[in-house]
This record gives sequence, structure tokens and C-alpha cells, in this order.
Amino acid sequence: MSSIAILDFGSQYTQVIARRVREIGVYSEILPFSTPSQRMASYDGIILSGGPASVFSPHAPLPDKNLFALGKPVLGICYGLQVMTHLLGGKVARSNKREYGRSILHIQIHEKLFAKLPDTIEIWNSHGDKVTHLPPGFRALAWTENSPHAAIAHESLPLYGLQFHPEVSHTPKGKNLLANFLLSICLCRKTWGMKSFASRAVEKIRAQVGKDNVVLGLSGGVDSSVAAALLHRAIGHQLTCLFVDNGLLRANESRILRDIFTKNLKMRVQIINAADQFLHALRGVTDPERKRKIIGRTFIQVFDEAAAKIPKVKFLAQGTLYPDVIESVPIGDNPAAVIKSHHNVGGLPKKMKLRLVEPLRQLFKDEVRKLGEELGLPKEMVWRQPFPGPGLAVRCLGPVTAEKLTILRAADSIVVEEMKKTDWYYKTWQTFAVLLPVRSVGVMGDERSYEYTIAIRSVQSLDGMTADWTRLPHEVLATLSNRIINEVAGVNRVVFDITSKPPGTIEWE
Repeated sequence: MSSIAILDFGSQYTQVIARRVREIGVYSEILPFSTPSQRMASYDGIILSGGPASVFSPHAPLPDKNLFALGKPVLGICYGLQVMTHLLGGKVARSNKREYGRSILHIQIHEKLFAKLPDTIEIWNSHGDKVTHLPPGFRALAWTENSPHAAIAHESLPLYGLQFHPEVSHTPKGKNLLANFLLSICLCRKTWGMKSFASRAVEKIRAQVGKDNVVLGLSGGVDSSVAAALLHRAIGHQLTCLFVDNGLLRANESRILRDIFTKNLKMRVQIINAADQFLHALRGVTDPERKRKIIGRTFIQVFDEAAAKIPKVKFLAQGTLYPDVIESVPIGDNPAAVIKSHHNVGGLPKKMKLRLVEPLRQLFKDEVRKLGEELGLPKEMVWRQPFPGPGLAVRCLGPVTAEKLTILRAADSIVVEEMKKTDWYYKTWQTFAVLLPVRSVGVMGDERSYEYTIAIRSVQSLDGMTADWTRLPHEVLATLSNRIINEVAGVNRVVFDITSKPPGTIEWE
């Protein structure tokens, strides 16, 4: 199978590079920037990611220089270009004018990397350094107003560099450019897809688990549902799904999961009512990171108790995805910023009685949905909108109480119902309600009210790493506001969140 190694220098875009490579049909794997060159000899090509450092800083992350002597095609992106230039004898310096955002790339030489592309294309930049002198044997392929060496290549070796980011959607022809590198320069074949992934994952799960039993936390979300279906295909009734009703879930979750997984898919599912236990542990807690860690610890405690009653249970399965990992911990100890911890990554206790099985850890959300379809899950499950592991606890800002959860659950149900009714549910990445710790004065029935505020959050996204707020029709917003205020006791005001990611996150906590 064709494969590409991506060396991660701490860029928040590294996982986007991996995603774009896979979209083209080639398997990609993210490795630490310090990976020894001999470890990369089996790959068909190497991509050097961007990163926040400068190559001339004292603690700049630098790769094994011998990777350039492997004879493998190498593509350096942004910081990756600068690293290549620096290590091979060129010069990088601070730019007088920082290049950030859209600009126009003027292509001088089209062969191979820029084959079949127009003379000028729109690109996305994000850098403060630039190449001032090319390494020996290199030539410029393209330029921008601020960078005379915006794209470079060695005259005889398959070494290429780009000062801009072809992986982001703001570079419209970026995927074509990456396809040229993968298919024409690396000579990769399009062998990556969810059908092939499923067969390999089944073999890997069987090898890891053996004859032992596995428990999985089935939340009802896409990730855990697809993980359950994949594990069930691999090991059948060695898998027991534990659905923990933590009191932080959406309405009717128990019934929906029972119908899909027990009746239709014939899986072993045990429903555990632990709402009181979770609410007691969260009593008075306002900090979102503490909420996540408390929920993670309580989740494992509940699992330990339930798993102890099942013979030969050695593994805990989770639906952890790549975005969960990249936002919680830097891949390969690289210098990426930690955005927030996730209950199934940064929130796990250090000492667990069960070993982890995470069959989706290298997948992005869109790949997980495709895998769900491949495994035969129903559309209403595969295309369900993402729901946070900590549940409504991180959409109920401030202390979590049963009363506030009742209000939020009712408002959230209206949002989901109206989005489906107006056919907007499957057009957005996520649309949900948030209960704010704010009371305001209102007038209801000619009487003064002093009630809570509900914020509606709706975003468009491809993988959850970046997002833009949804331009919902005014009539949809009007219906949502009217229904929530009239049908949900304790709410007298509804607001609409128009913040993109970045600078905000999708969830409020």
C-alpha cells in the first residue's frame, strides 16, 4: 500500500495535511519531527509540516538531515520549506513584511509539481520568515509579491518546498498541487479508503485483543457507534457495550440506542444508570477543565465496576479521533499548543485497570462517517451531529444542576427538532443550545420575568478543526427563539452565536 510520512513540527495544520493526502487516496501517517531517517525509508514520500518556530532560534525543532539522502521525494510546507533550506545550505531570515492570509502565486515553471495548473493561483500564507538564498542546486518555481522563493525545487533530486499552505481550503488549487506531488512525483497509487481500512482494522483488533473481552462506552454519538460496529465485526460477542446514562445526555438517548444496537445490530449493550453519581461529583464545579477530568474519572470508575462483572475483560474501547488527540496533546511530543483536554484523551486517569483499544484514533470525522456507511450503520446514526463526550455538562456553563440540565435538554430538543424539520440538520456540522449562567429581565404575560438565556450555536465545518458560523435563515432563528421561550420554563431570552473557529472553539467550554 502506498504511504506518505508527515513529519510534525508543531503546526495546527499537520492533521489537515494528513486528511488531504487521504482524500486523494493515499495513506498518510504523522510522525515526530525527530524520527530517524531510516524509519522513513519504507514510505513513498515525506512531507515536512509547518510549525510555529524559526529555524534560526536556539531550540528550533530540526529533523534528521539524512532524510534528504534517502532518495525519497520530500515536500516542505512553510516551516518545512525553511528547514529544508536551512539544512541544505540556504538562508532563511525574518521578513520585513509578515505574510498572512490570501495572496497570489505566480508560477514560473509548471513541470511536475505545478502541472496542469494556471499561471497564477490563489494561496494562503501564514509566516513571518522567508527564504533569502536558495540552497545549492535549487531553483525557484513560483513567487509572490513578498516572497521571491515561494516555491522551490532541486534541479535533479525530488526535493520541493512551498512557502504557503496547500492543505487548507483557502488555497483552492492546493489539493491539485498535492495530488501532483503524490501521484506524479512519489508515484503513489490510490489504495487508501474505508473498505481497505476496515479490513486492516479488523485484523489489527483481533491481533491486539486475542480471546479476551472488550468493553466500550457507547454514548450514541457517531464516533463510539462506529467504533462499536467495527469492533463487533472483528470480535463479535467478545464486545460488550456499556451505555452509561450519566444524566448529561440528550433526550431519549437510552431508547434510541436500545433500538439501533440491541434490536437491529444484535450487539450486547448494558445500560447503567449513573446520573446521581455524576451529578454529585460535579456539584459546585464551574471550571470546564475540571468538569472534563471529573467526568473522565467517574466514567472509568463506573466502567471498572461494570467490567468486573464480565469475565475476561482486559480492554476498554473508545472512539477517540485524530482531532481529539491533536487538540489535547501534541503528537509525538511536538511543540503544538494544547487547546483543551478531551474526556477520552487528556481526562483519563493515569492508572487504569483496562488497556485501551482505539481503532479510530487515526481517522478524521468525515472518514469515520464513511466507515460507518461501509459497516452498514443507518443514516440517522452515521450522519448524527457531533456531541461532546462530557455531554450537556460543557453546554451548561457554570455549576451543573438537575434543574439547569432539564432546561437545557428541553431547549436542545427543540433545536434538533426544528433543524431536522427545516432540512438544515444535515447541512450543518453542529447546531445546539447552550445554557448561559446569565439571567435577564423580561416581560412574559404582562409580568416581569427574570430567567435564563439560551445561546444557539450553529457552525459549518469539514473536520471540526476550523469552523464558520452558519447563516441560518431568519425565519428559522425566529421559530427557534419563539418555541424555546414559549415551551421551556425558565428561559426568557435567546441569542445566536456568530463566532468562528478560530478564534472561538465550537463548544463554549
